[in-house]
Amino acid sequence: MPGTATDGTAETAGTVLLTVECQNGVVGERSALPELAASVRDSGTLERIAALAVAARAAGIQVVHAVAERRPDGRGANTNARLFRAAGRLPVRQLTGSEAVELAAPLTAAPEDLVVRRLHGLSPMAGTDLDPLLRNLGCRTLVVTGVSSNIAVPNTVFDAVNHGYAVVVPTDAVAGVPAAYTAEVLKHSLSLVAALTDTAALLDRWTGAGR
Repeated sequence: MPGTATDGTAETAGTVLLTVECQNGVVGERSALPELAASVRDSGTLERIAALAVAARAAGIQVVHAVAERRPDGRGANTNARLFRAAGRLPVRQLTGSEAVELAAPLTAAPEDLVVRRLHGLSPMAGTDLDPLLRNLGCRTLVVTGVSSNIAVPNTVFDAVNHGYAVVVPTDAVAGVPAAYTAEVLKHSLSLVAALTDTAALLDRWTGAGR
């Protein structure tokens, strides 16, 4: 069952690394959200997430990628907020099976990684297989990375906490727009429910565990 971790060190046993919406159509060169993609690119966020994934695998930590998709006909997609309606009109759409929903370089999915796809909502934890998969994996601590600190990352953190998981957020492995907003969300919201750390601290812990 999920447990409690408060120091942000994310011991390898019972830990899962989650990447959120790190896909071409969101953070890649042909993103539907160029301002967000630029923020990720300029900050080196995606490179740090990729490094965390490599270290996690070497340490025996499961990596899970959460991808947001949309059917070409839009069936099942939300229309109950301005965000969803705007997404349906963007020139780049996150269509199932398209390049837009593939992981953005340098992040890649290894054969042992799991990919969870969703057609609706704001969080990969809602209405998907993510929660039962995590429980079957023996996850107690979920390390959340990705985008955006505006919407999907806070929703993921809150949902994970509501489901009983301890959450760790590496502050330099999440991003949003404007860039300064991420620091405010981390300080005033996510720090109240998750342990905050950084990529270097996790890499140090996981690299040592993998030796």
